[in-house]
Amino acid sequence: MSVTYEQLRDWVLALPGCREVHVESWGHPTLRYGDKMFAAGSPESSYASVKASLEEQAELIAGAPDVYEKAAYTGRYGWVRVDLTRADPAELRQVVTEAWRRTAPKRVVKEYDSAQG
Repeated sequence: MSVTYEQLRDWVLALPGCREVHVESWGHPTLRYGDKMFAAGSPESSYASVKASLEEQAELIAGAPDVYEKAAYTGRYGWVRVDLTRADPAELRQVVTEAWRRTAPKRVVKEYDSAQG
Protein backbone atom coordinates (compact mmCIF):
# COMPACT_ATOMS: atom_id res chain seq x y z
CA MET A 1 0.00 0.00 0.00
CA SER A 2 1.17 3.48 -0.78
CA VAL A 3 -0.03 6.86 -1.93
CA THR A 4 1.68 9.45 -4.09
CA TYR A 5 1.53 13.18 -3.54
CA GLU A 6 -0.26 13.44 -6.87
CA GLN A 7 -3.04 11.14 -5.60
CA LEU A 8 -3.32 13.16 -2.40
CA ARG A 9 -3.51 16.38 -4.40
CA ASP A 10 -6.16 14.93 -6.72
CA TRP A 11 -8.32 13.90 -3.74
CA VAL A 12 -8.08 17.40 -2.30
CA LEU A 13 -8.75 19.18 -5.59
CA ALA A 14 -11.89 17.08 -6.06
CA LEU A 15 -13.33 18.61 -2.88
CA PRO A 16 -15.30 21.87 -3.19
CA GLY A 17 -13.33 25.10 -2.92
CA CYS A 18 -9.87 23.52 -2.80
CA ARG A 19 -6.68 24.54 -4.50
CA GLU A 20 -2.95 23.92 -4.46
CA VAL A 21 -0.72 26.85 -3.49
CA HIS A 22 3.06 26.74 -3.79
CA VAL A 23 4.73 28.57 -0.90
CA GLU A 24 8.06 29.72 -2.26
CA SER A 25 9.67 30.27 1.14
CA TRP A 26 8.71 26.74 2.25
CA GLY A 27 9.75 25.19 -1.05
CA HIS A 28 6.67 23.02 -1.47
CA PRO A 29 2.94 23.13 -2.24
CA THR A 30 0.15 23.42 0.27
CA LEU A 31 -3.41 22.21 -0.15
CA ARG A 32 -6.12 24.62 0.94
CA TYR A 33 -9.76 25.44 1.19
CA GLY A 34 -9.72 29.06 0.12
CA ASP A 35 -6.76 30.51 2.00
CA LYS A 36 -6.86 27.96 4.84
CA MET A 37 -4.25 25.21 4.63
CA PHE A 38 -5.21 21.69 5.71
CA ALA A 39 -2.55 19.55 4.02
CA ALA A 40 0.92 19.94 2.57
CA GLY A 41 3.44 17.82 0.75
CA SER A 42 5.56 17.64 -2.34
CA PRO A 43 5.92 15.40 -5.39
CA GLU A 44 9.58 14.98 -4.43
CA SER A 45 8.80 13.70 -0.91
CA SER A 46 7.32 10.50 0.44
CA TYR A 47 5.77 12.43 3.35
CA ALA A 48 2.85 14.79 3.74
CA SER A 49 1.28 16.67 6.64
CA VAL A 50 -2.45 16.70 7.28
CA LYS A 51 -4.57 18.66 9.73
CA ALA A 52 -6.26 16.52 12.39
CA SER A 53 -7.84 17.05 15.78
CA LEU A 54 -5.74 16.11 18.80
CA GLU A 55 -8.03 13.13 19.37
CA GLU A 56 -7.77 11.94 15.78
CA GLN A 57 -4.00 12.45 15.88
CA ALA A 58 -3.74 10.17 18.93
CA GLU A 59 -5.94 7.52 17.29
CA LEU A 60 -4.00 7.59 14.01
CA ILE A 61 -0.62 7.30 15.72
CA ALA A 62 -1.82 4.53 18.05
CA GLY A 63 -3.41 2.60 15.17
CA ALA A 64 -0.54 2.92 12.68
CA PRO A 65 2.64 4.27 14.30
CA ASP A 66 4.66 3.26 11.23
CA VAL A 67 2.48 5.55 9.07
CA TYR A 68 1.54 8.51 11.29
CA GLU A 69 3.49 10.68 13.71
CA LYS A 70 3.12 14.16 15.17
CA ALA A 71 4.05 16.74 12.56
CA ALA A 72 6.98 19.01 13.31
CA TYR A 73 5.95 22.46 14.54
CA THR A 74 2.18 21.90 14.09
CA GLY A 75 1.84 18.55 15.85
CA ARG A 76 0.82 20.28 19.06
CA TYR A 77 -2.31 21.41 17.20
CA GLY A 78 -3.15 17.91 15.97
CA TRP A 79 -1.39 17.82 12.60
CA VAL A 80 0.08 14.47 11.56
CA ARG A 81 3.01 13.61 9.35
CA VAL A 82 2.12 10.76 7.02
CA ASP A 83 4.55 8.30 5.46
CA LEU A 84 2.95 8.03 2.03
CA THR A 85 4.87 4.86 1.18
CA ARG A 86 3.09 3.04 4.02
CA ALA A 87 -0.30 4.76 3.98
CA ASP A 88 -3.51 2.90 3.22
CA PRO A 89 -5.13 4.87 0.37
CA ALA A 90 -8.71 4.51 1.65
CA GLU A 91 -7.78 5.52 5.18
CA LEU A 92 -5.67 8.48 4.09
CA ARG A 93 -8.39 9.71 1.76
CA GLN A 94 -10.77 9.69 4.73
CA VAL A 95 -8.21 11.54 6.89
CA VAL A 96 -7.82 14.19 4.17
CA THR A 97 -11.59 14.52 3.77
CA GLU A 98 -11.98 15.01 7.52
CA ALA A 99 -9.24 17.67 7.44
CA TRP A 100 -11.21 19.45 4.71
CA ARG A 101 -14.38 19.16 6.82
CA ARG A 102 -12.61 20.92 9.72
CA THR A 103 -11.49 23.71 7.40
CA ALA A 104 -14.39 24.36 5.01
CA PRO A 105 -17.48 26.32 6.10
CA LYS A 106 -20.28 24.18 7.56
CA ARG A 107 -22.60 25.21 4.73
CA VAL A 108 -20.16 23.89 2.12
CA VAL A 109 -19.68 20.62 4.02
CA LYS A 110 -23.46 20.19 4.31
CA GLU A 111 -23.93 20.79 0.57
CA TYR A 112 -21.15 18.29 -0.19
CA ASP A 113 -22.67 15.66 2.10
CA SER A 114 -26.11 16.16 0.52
CA ALA A 115 -24.65 15.70 -2.96
CA GLN A 116 -22.89 12.49 -1.86
CA GLY A 117 -26.22 10.94 -0.88
